[in-house]
Amino acid sequence: MSDKSNNYAEYSQFHFYIADYCVFVAMLLLSTGTGIYFGYIRKNVKPVKPTINLETNKHKEPDFGSKAMNEYLLGSRRLKVFPVAMSLIASYISGVTMLGVPSEIYNYGTQYWLIMVSIVLMAVVVSKVYLPVFTTLNVGSSYEYLELRFSSSVRSIASFMFVMDEIFFLPIILYVPAIAFNQVTGVNIYVISGVICVVCVIYTLIGGIKAVVHTDAWQTLVMFIALVVVVILGTIAAGGPGPVFKHASEGGRIIFFNITPSLYERQSFWAVLIGGFFYWTAFNSVNQTMVQRYMSLPSLKKGQQSIIIFTLGVVLFLSVCCFAGLLVFDFYRNCDPLNAGLISNDDQLLPIYVMQTVGHLQGIPGLFIAGVFGAALSSLSVVLNATALVFLQDIVRGSFKVKLSEKATNILVKSVIVLLGAVAMSLIFVLEKLSGILSVATSVTAIAGGTTCGIFTLGMLVPWSNTKGALAGAAAGAVMSGWISFGSQAAIGAGHIGPHKLNVSVSECLVNYTIPVLDYSGESEVFPLYRLSFHWITVIGVLSTLLVGTVTSFLTGPTVVKKMDVELLSPVIHRFLPKECFQPRSASPDFSRDSTAQTSIHLLANNREQTNDRDRY
Repeated sequence: MSDKSNNYAEYSQFHFYIADYCVFVAMLLLSTGTGIYFGYIRKNVKPVKPTINLETNKHKEPDFGSKAMNEYLLGSRRLKVFPVAMSLIASYISGVTMLGVPSEIYNYGTQYWLIMVSIVLMAVVVSKVYLPVFTTLNVGSSYEYLELRFSSSVRSIASFMFVMDEIFFLPIILYVPAIAFNQVTGVNIYVISGVICVVCVIYTLIGGIKAVVHTDAWQTLVMFIALVVVVILGTIAAGGPGPVFKHASEGGRIIFFNITPSLYERQSFWAVLIGGFFYWTAFNSVNQTMVQRYMSLPSLKKGQQSIIIFTLGVVLFLSVCCFAGLLVFDFYRNCDPLNAGLISNDDQLLPIYVMQTVGHLQGIPGLFIAGVFGAALSSLSVVLNATALVFLQDIVRGSFKVKLSEKATNILVKSVIVLLGAVAMSLIFVLEKLSGILSVATSVTAIAGGTTCGIFTLGMLVPWSNTKGALAGAAAGAVMSGWISFGSQAAIGAGHIGPHKLNVSVSECLVNYTIPVLDYSGESEVFPLYRLSFHWITVIGVLSTLLVGTVTSFLTGPTVVKKMDVELLSPVIHRFLPKECFQPRSASPDFSRDSTAQTSIHLLANNREQTNDRDRY
C-alpha cells in the first residue's frame, strides 16, 4: 500500500492544469450562450403551429399577463419531452446529490441505495394521482389548484412556503460546487459562488424557461459523463468492481436489509423505503419547480413520458453516485481523509478522491468540476425561474390581486430573479458551520415539501375536506416538520447529537492519527423527536397535514361530495364518488372556472353513461 501512501503525500502537487480550466470555462460560456440564443436569436424565430390538438383546449390558457410572459415562463406549452425530462433530472440532481450521496455511502453504507425502489414507486403515484389533475385544469402554477379546490388563503400560504423553502435551499445549491472548486484550486469559496450565481442569473434572465430547459439538458449530460468517467477510471485503478465490493463488505459498508424498527437509525430499510418514497413524492408531485416542467408540455401523455425518462435517468445517476461512494471507501479504507486532516468536511470526499486518483490526467478534474457546476447551474436556474413564476402568479396576482401591465410584469419577474441571486449569496455564510449537506438539504426542504404535499393530497384524495381543514392541516404539518427539522439541527449544532458513522481506519496514513472515540450515551436525554432520522420528517409533515385536515373538515362541516367538481379530484378515486358528481350542472359559484369546464364535464358524463366505466376519468 506504499503507492497509495505516496498518493496521499503527493496530493498537494495536484492542481488544475490549463486543460482543466478550459473545460470549466467552456461550460460557463456554453451556459451563457444558451441563454443568449433563446433570449435573442431563437426568440425572433416565428414558432411553427403544432399539428396536434393540445389538451389545453379544454380550458383557458395559463395567463401570466402577456403572450411574451407566457412564452418566457412556460414556453407556451410547446416544449419537447426529452429536454424537459432532462430538465426534470436537473431539478433534483444538483451538486448536493453528486457530493452528498457518495459521502453518505462512505459513512453509512449502501442502505441508501434502496432509494431506487422508492423512486420507481413515486413515478407511478405522480403520473397517475397528481399529474392528471394539473393537466386537466391547465394551471400555470400548481398553487392555482389550491384556490380552485379550497380558497385563495390556502393558495397564498402554500406559495409563501414554497418561496421561503427555495430561499433556504438556494445557498446550499451554490455552496456545494464552491466547496469542490475550492478543494481542487484553492480559489475562495465566496468568489466562485459569485461566479456561479452571476452566470446563472444572466442566462435565466435572458432566455426564460426555454433557456433553462435546454441548458439543463446538456448540463445533465455533462455531469453524467463527468461522473461516469471518474467512476470508470476509479474502478480500473481499484482492479475492477469485484475488489471494490469485497473491500466494502469487509469494511461493513454493504448493508441492504437493516430492518431495525428504530426510527432513530439514520439509514434503515424502513426509513429509506418509506421516508424516501414520501420525500420524492412530495418533491415531484406538487412542487412548482417540477410542475412547471410538466405543464410546459402539450399533453398528459407527454408529461407521463417525461416522468418515465426522468425516473430512469435519476435511478441510473444515483446508482453511479452510490457506486462512487464505494470507490471512495475502497481508496480510503485504511486512511480516512477526514481524520487524517486532508479535508475538513465530509462533502469534500469525492473531490479529493478525484484529485488523488485522476488528478494527474489533464482535463479530467476539470470535467468533474464542470459536471458539479453544471448540476448546480441547472438546479439554480430551475429554482430561479419557478420562484419568479410563483411570486408573480400566486403572490402578486393571486394573493394581492394586483394587475400589472406587460412592461411591469417583465420588470417584476426579472427583478425577482436578480434579488433571489443576491439573497442566495448572502446566505452562504450560514452554511459554513454545517456538515452533511444531504441531510441538511433534505431536512430543510422537507418542511415545505411535506406540508404542501399534504395539502394537495388532502384536496385531491379526500373529497369532503374543506378550507378550514386545509388551513388547520397546513399549520399542523408545518409546525411538526419545522419543529423536528430545526430542533434536530440545533441539537446537532450544539453537539448533543452526533453522526453514528461506520468505523474507519487510519492505519496506513503517513502520520499516526488517533480516531476519537465518540460517546453517544448522552443522546438518550435528548428530546426523542430530535433524534429521528431525517427520512421521517417528510412523512410526519404529510401525515400530520392529512390527519388534522381530515378531522377538522369533519368537525367544521365537510364539503358535500355530490356537489364536488370531479376535475378537482384525482382520477384514482373517481370510482368511489357518487354518480351525482358526474352529472352536468351549471358552474358552482365557489370556483372561478370558465364555461368550457362545464362542457368538458358534460361530455365526460355522457361518455361514462355509455361505457359505465368511471376509471377513464
